Amino acid sequence: MKHSLSFLILIILMNACSTPSTTDTNTEFNKQFDDYKNRFVEQMWEIYPMWATEIGYHRYDSILEINNADYRNRILKFAKENLDSLQGFDSTKLSDLNKMDAEIIKNFLQKSQFNIEELKSWQWDPSGYNASGNLSYMLSENYEPLNNRIINIAKKLEQIPAYYNAAKENIQNPSPEHLQLAIEQNTGGFESLEATLKDSLAQSTLSSDEKAMVESQMKNAMAAVQDYISFLKNLKNENGRSFRLGSDLYGKKFNLEIESRYTYEQIYDSAMQRKKYLHTQMATLATQLWPKYFGNTTIPEDTLTLISKVIDTLSMNHVKPEDFQSTIEKQIPELEKFVTGHNLIYLDPSKPLKVRKEPAYMAGVAGASISAPGPYDKNGNTYYNVGSLAGWDAQRAESYLREYNNYTLQILNIHEAVPGHYTQLVYSNNSPSIIKSLLGNGAMIEGWAVYGELMMLENGYGNNEPEMWLMYYKWNLRTVCNTLLDISVHTRNMSHDEALHLLTKEAFQQNAEAEGKWRRVMLTNVQLTSYYTGFKEICDLREECKKIQGDKFNLKAFHEKFLSYGSAPVKLIRAQMLADLQQQK
Repeated sequence: MKHSLSFLILIILMNACSTPSTTDTNTEFNKQFDDYKNRFVEQMWEIYPMWATEIGYHRYDSILEINNADYRNRILKFAKENLDSLQGFDSTKLSDLNKMDAEIIKNFLQKSQFNIEELKSWQWDPSGYNASGNLSYMLSENYEPLNNRIINIAKKLEQIPAYYNAAKENIQNPSPEHLQLAIEQNTGGFESLEATLKDSLAQSTLSSDEKAMVESQMKNAMAAVQDYISFLKNLKNENGRSFRLGSDLYGKKFNLEIESRYTYEQIYDSAMQRKKYLHTQMATLATQLWPKYFGNTTIPEDTLTLISKVIDTLSMNHVKPEDFQSTIEKQIPELEKFVTGHNLIYLDPSKPLKVRKEPAYMAGVAGASISAPGPYDKNGNTYYNVGSLAGWDAQRAESYLREYNNYTLQILNIHEAVPGHYTQLVYSNNSPSIIKSLLGNGAMIEGWAVYGELMMLENGYGNNEPEMWLMYYKWNLRTVCNTLLDISVHTRNMSHDEALHLLTKEAFQQNAEAEGKWRRVMLTNVQLTSYYTGFKEICDLREECKKIQGDKFNLKAFHEKFLSYGSAPVKLIRAQMLADLQQQK
């Protein structure tokens, strides 16, 4: 009996050694998925070579995307094949991080299909055809010797006629607003590119024949651009498409682009509640500040009038037009010092931020933005692009500067720079998952920047001055009203006058800012909801973590853990962070 038992134990041990464990099997399975991701990314850059260049992957720098029927079919084939491949992976065997990557890839592929087959902006948005930005990027970034970059630019210039011929064949009943934008951006973008390329050729060590070849290609490219602009100007467009998406397309795009736990209708309702809360807080602060700025003058009975008068007075405290950019440059080190001193999040000193005038090819929609290097080009420059006020008349400049007064300019810098976009994108590039870096979620990215504004003031930035809090609430109200504006315009037929009333009377914006936002909501869709949606979801997650951890909650640890996942959708980060906390209990 003892011999039989010993023999049985031996058999069990032998089987244990010869049969892979579940852990070993899952490790191999995840290695297979990692291999798949690498293949997917390489295939993706073959499909999107211009995006590859701007993300820092330079194997395809000489190729333009010619958006004809064959190209769109390639995208659809790529999407279908990879969606089929994803179905072959058992999600129960994937690691938590790979589960997130699988969901992100799936959403990206479905969005690609939607854009071509349903949204069809390639037909009605002529501004989608503008190669100047991609070429200007290649000239501005020092990722390889100037000579090499110019040669690749020349190869792209050679493809410009085909690029714009495809655009002309695609355009059908364009939106008049996007038609005008296409004319403006292509004109300004290529004029700037031509001047920059001329300077770069003078700095290069190319031979005379090579320089002549590049100049010839640029001349031919400019002719193709002018031909496209003439085509757009002369286009008979009596039945141009409305810039409004409509509720069906809007709902689908919101789900794919924002990737929220909520529908756009739920976000609308939440934003309405937030607007009411902000008005209440602002009325309290305005009442408190009234005697300081208006003495014994009778306080207005109407709440919105009261708030507006106090804000108008505070808004007069602003920089001169010529000092706008230099003031931003001075504020960045102050923000970094505050974040570090209050132990809010680690800032990498090896990744400096450079403030620059917004390049011409980026002009036309937003006045401030961050251009960060991709995960393949981590040593590249990170730029804070500031829109120029040069050429503006005095009235327009004054209106703009009152909007970005000495209070809100600081909040803008928190949002765009520290600890907002600049800080988050540095973390994103260091994420262990390239998928999360490449296929970044806009709502998470913008939501983090909006969250950073509140978080800084919560921790004492601005010395808790009521003026700073009032102007912050006004700024946050803009985020809220941007969401209401975008949803109302594209799904509820909000008019221009209704939009300006919302922005100027209820959100207390200057006319120049409000008109700019109306232009933006005509030219973009869904993106304006990303700010509030991401903000709400991050704030909700922080409160959930606090509830679970109690006294053990650490704000710096929360921030760094949250950003460690790269630019993944908040709903995926939330699921993982809460699951981890539950396991630790």
